[in-house]
Amino acid sequence: MTDKLTSLRQYTTVVADTGDIAAMKLYQPQDATTNPSLILGAAQIPEYRKLIDDAVAWARSQSSDRAQQILDASDKLAVNIGLEILKLIPGRISTEVDARLSYDTEASIAKAKRIIKLYNDAGISNDRILIKLASTWQGIRAAEQLEKEGINCN
Repeated sequence: MTDKLTSLRQYTTVVADTGDIAAMKLYQPQDATTNPSLILGAAQIPEYRKLIDDAVAWARSQSSDRAQQILDASDKLAVNIGLEILKLIPGRISTEVDARLSYDTEASIAKAKRIIKLYNDAGISNDRILIKLASTWQGIRAAEQLEKEGINCN
């Protein structure tokens, strides 16, 4: 007898909406998406402490400005968790652009490119990454421009 998840895979792509790496191992989705609340939840799991420490150390190496360090560490942590998830899934990871940029096309584009660069620097090609943007007019314009540059968006 086939379980429901296996049956579902016959008709659709299973995408995990979690930052819980243990759940990824268990359910083996094709693709995965993360968002800030999921990353916060994952960051509170003791096994992921090294991902936080790495993000903080990296952010401190990028800027002496405390506010910028927080932004940088947030981006790096999202990518660090995404990198762990990509080890477990055959498809793509969707990483969100900060929602506070939802009404700023240029800032959304810049943040998306920064996220892509962090993944690329870790050896991940653009075809395994989706950039999640807000469905505002500005977010749609940002997605349009990014897609023209070979950055996949959702």
